This record gives sequence, C-alpha cells and structure tokens, in this order.
Amino acid sequence: MSKEFIVVGQVVAAQGLKGEVRILPATDFPSRLVDPGPRWLQKPGAAIQSLELISGRQLPGRDLFVVRFEGINDRSAAEALVQHQLLVDVNDRPELEAGEFHVLDLQGLEVRLDPDGPAIATVLDLHHGGNDLLEIELLDGARHCLVPFVEAIVPEVHIKEGWLLLTPPQGLLDP
Repeated sequence: MSKEFIVVGQVVAAQGLKGEVRILPATDFPSRLVDPGPRWLQKPGAAIQSLELISGRQLPGRDLFVVRFEGINDRSAAEALVQHQLLVDVNDRPELEAGEFHVLDLQGLEVRLDPDGPAIATVLDLHHGGNDLLEIELLDGARHCLVPFVEAIVPEVHIKEGWLLLTPPQGLLDP
C-alpha cells in the first residue's frame, strides 16, 4: 500500500549547531510544523525518508519555523536536509472553521457562473501571498486566470457536489 503525502514546508537552512533546521512553511496550519509526530522528508528526485518531529517553533516576527527531528543531532546532519520538502500524510487534515477549505478539496472543482449552469472552468490550485487567489483553467480555450478567493467573488463553495459559484467583476475573465 503506497502512502500519499502533501508538502507543508521546505528545509531552507541549518539552525545552530545542535541539528535544528529552518523550515519555510507551505501550510496554513502551524501545528504541522510544531506538534511532535511522524513526518517525511524528500529531496527532489530522491526517496522519501521517515523522521520523527520532536519539537518546533516559529521564529518571532518571521515566516520561518525552527524544527528538531529525532536522530538529527549536529549541524552537518541538519545541512544535509537543506532543499528537502517536509511532508505529512494526505489524510492528516486539521479541523477547519466555517468558510475554510483544504486546498486539496478545492482542486478539481467545477467553476460555474450560475448554480444550475454549466461549468466554465476548473479549479487548479490556491495560491497564498497576501490574498488567496484561485487558479482556474477556463474550458473555452484552456486559459488560466487568477481569481481572488473572497466571498464577494466566490460566494458559494459546494465541496461534496464538486462545484463553486463565481460572480466575477466585469473584465476578470477577459483575455
């Protein structure tokens, strides 16, 4: 049985002399970077390795976390992990508040302009960076568009039914 994973961060540097590493997060859930438990690391093109996260903390005022893994006890071992992606089990899903969604649940949703209308696009991804942006692929010509993921523009999301409603301002979907 093969396990599926999602990326929650990238090891960007060693921290200190005792084996800690700095992680640039790729998750909205800090618990994935600080709570002890099993994690996986993978360097692009290499095999996945299993590690136990012992502890983690966010650097004050920075979007970086410092974590310690079992068996990584010195700077050399920590430096060997630089460029590795930090992974969690795809089924490790933190509880969400109302109006919050997991990116994996959004990917592949149909985009409709009317609840009873046909799909006009498919959701490819959600990009973070100040404002959340849905990346959609329009079905009429395979163009990609970035759509602000705010309630005024995306007022309805129906995960179980497989679609979301888009009310774009004029010109948003124009080429």
